[in-house]
Amino acid sequence: MMKTIAVLFLALGCCLSEPQNGCEAPQSGGPERSGLCALCSLPQDVANVMEKVNLLETRLQKTEKDVEELRSLIGGQPQVAFSAALLDSGSGNTGPFTAATPLKYKRVFSNTGSSYNPSTGIFTAHVKGMYFFRFSMFNNLSATPSSVVSLMKNGQRLTSVWDTAGSDSNDMGSNAVVIALEVGDSVYAELGANRIVYDDGMNYNTFSGFLLFTM
Repeated sequence: MMKTIAVLFLALGCCLSEPQNGCEAPQSGGPERSGLCALCSLPQDVANVMEKVNLLETRLQKTEKDVEELRSLIGGQPQVAFSAALLDSGSGNTGPFTAATPLKYKRVFSNTGSSYNPSTGIFTAHVKGMYFFRFSMFNNLSATPSSVVSLMKNGQRLTSVWDTAGSDSNDMGSNAVVIALEVGDSVYAELGANRIVYDDGMNYNTFSGFLLFTM
């Protein structure tokens, strides 16, 4: 805006400096007349500058709009995402336990928003919204498989993966859900009572989730 005002004042000054009867060819001993004729060419230059200023202002407004859109997508949307594997190191079975037990996925790959607690294995929603969760299970390495893992929300079973029969001791599976959560809701993967899962450095057993959108 200040640049536009400055250009307008310059144009006004040029108009006031223009001779009444138009510019004439420079004459001997008349440098003042030559200077005035030079001023007469300024209005066109000012018009060109004004056009460029208007173009820059248009581009600036578009850039500001793009920045606001990016802020609404990045800065305005809470970011919640996590992914973890069962074992921090080593290999072996987890379980059996006499009661159904939340699995503690200790090797955390990511935990944006800090909603997942590796000490308990529980994800707690800090933002109301629609979420995606996925978990995978690898059965115990024995002749008789005995593996059941369920995805739980506030103590209620949502979905499960199981392997309790068969001759193949290297089975695995996964499952996933999209669910709405209120602030304070908890989600976790639960190992069934008297069940076992196996893991090693290949990280077969994982638990992941992220916020799709707020509500």
